Amino acid sequence: MTKWHIGFLGAGNITETHMKAAAEIEDLEIVAVSGQNAERVANLAEEFKCAGYGSEEEFWGHRPLDIVAIGSPSGVHAKQGIEAAARGIHVLVEKPIDVTLEEADRLISVCQENQVQLGVFFQDRVNPDFIHLKQLLDSGTLGRPLITSAQVKWFRPPEYYSQSRWRGTWQYDGGGALINQAIHTVDLMLWLLGPVKKASSLAATRFHDIEVEDALVGILEFDNGALATLEATTCAYPGFPRRLVISGSRGSAVIEDNRVISVDLEGDRQQAHNAQERADTDNRSETSPVVSDVSGHRKIMENFLNAIRNRESLACDGAEGRRSLELVQILYQSARIGRETKGPSVPQWEKTAGG
Repeated sequence: MTKWHIGFLGAGNITETHMKAAAEIEDLEIVAVSGQNAERVANLAEEFKCAGYGSEEEFWGHRPLDIVAIGSPSGVHAKQGIEAAARGIHVLVEKPIDVTLEEADRLISVCQENQVQLGVFFQDRVNPDFIHLKQLLDSGTLGRPLITSAQVKWFRPPEYYSQSRWRGTWQYDGGGALINQAIHTVDLMLWLLGPVKKASSLAATRFHDIEVEDALVGILEFDNGALATLEATTCAYPGFPRRLVISGSRGSAVIEDNRVISVDLEGDRQQAHNAQERADTDNRSETSPVVSDVSGHRKIMENFLNAIRNRESLACDGAEGRRSLELVQILYQSARIGRETKGPSVPQWEKTAGG
């Protein structure tokens, strides 16, 4: 059996999640980890029986290295991914793909040029509940999408930001509650409902001592005519489960946390899950940045391996990962200028590829 050798950049909570997920995959061999926190690197290296490096230069010198999973601050995702791709190493990057569209486009281009896979950790796309909901939408079972509401009303205490050198900064976090906490929901909405035609937003910093927003409210109009509201915050004490309600001309579906808890159709009610029955292993993202259930990350890694082997397409490739970042940037731009902005444009790498 061929083993694929995977290394990890970043030594924070999400890298530990990535490594736990990789450890469950028989075809993956964890070989290296590198990050700025020497103690964390040493602990992870010991736990997962791999090499620990204090510098990226040492990390890149490790052999063999087939795949790199990037869980470092968002503002260096593209930089590190470009370094890997230039060395012929496949790139799997934590959300968001980067904090600027320019850097995201550079990463996509370099991966294309070097013929390596580029995937993004948007694990909602491999969630069985959400796959089923997408099938209901795509088949027209819910009818024509009409109106959607999305709430990511989470809480992070002040020390979540104050004890970090990068969280809550424009340079390394790229923004606040929208790009960090709510971007999974932004991606989910785009994946389920399609492109956005128009968007507007209001953003503010209400509770935390940070450069970026800790509260944002957006209004979206999708190409299919559906209207949506989006609330994103890290100052809603004590923190509430993510909630997404999609209503169509023939029915509605409700998402809570990582589950579809109900689907109501004309003449037929499907009770997808009991919202009160929450397993102990469920992620409690509304109150903690630590991911306890790694099954979604494992599925993304398994899909990534199959894409390398040409057995299936990526759940979320670079181009798809870019879409959520672009909508985030559109909403931030609207908040800055105080008026509605138009939908996505054609990225430079796509113009180049198309001649």
